[in-house]
Amino acid sequence: MRPALILALCLSLAACKQEVAQDTSPVELTAQTLGHFCQMNLLEHPGPKAQVHLEGMPGTPLFFSQVRDAIAYARLPEQSLPILAMQVNDMGAPGATWDDPGRGNWIDAEDAFYVLGSAREGGMGAPEAVPFGTEDAARAFAAAEGGSVMRLSQISDDLVLTPEETAPDSAEDADFEDRLRALSRAPRDKP
Repeated sequence: MRPALILALCLSLAACKQEVAQDTSPVELTAQTLGHFCQMNLLEHPGPKAQVHLEGMPGTPLFFSQVRDAIAYARLPEQSLPILAMQVNDMGAPGATWDDPGRGNWIDAEDAFYVLGSAREGGMGAPEAVPFGTEDAARAFAAAEGGSVMRLSQISDDLVLTPEETAPDSAEDADFEDRLRALSRAPRDKP
């Protein structure tokens, strides 16, 4: 009888040690929610948002002011903690607008259909990966705003990791470049 008692105690102790799965439920944005990269209030930026739940950080996901930034974060080699979940705003949800992407319309990033290359810029002024819960909604957006519909696995790294080019397109930028060229041709004083 003694071995049976020891076995029962061991089994009950083992049951106590079972790990509880980390909650990766979406967390709603508040006035205090800051973007991971920009450290700015997300409610002050238009366009869809994203949140990434990391292992060991229950209830405190990393938030991103642009979905493109969250995808880039997930692909960075420096990213060291396992990602348990990534959610994005469904821009096809009822009531979702560019200025107010909605509350409670978070969908799993793997399930979303993304429009890349549209005329719309994300919350930080860069091109955006605009997420939708259905392919039809994504195709309708692409027809109106331009771009291509892709699944997360089809988005190449260069679409999210390549920095935006800042070509001189204003008179001020062109003037600055002209002054730099003039300086490089100017004779230099010898010491």
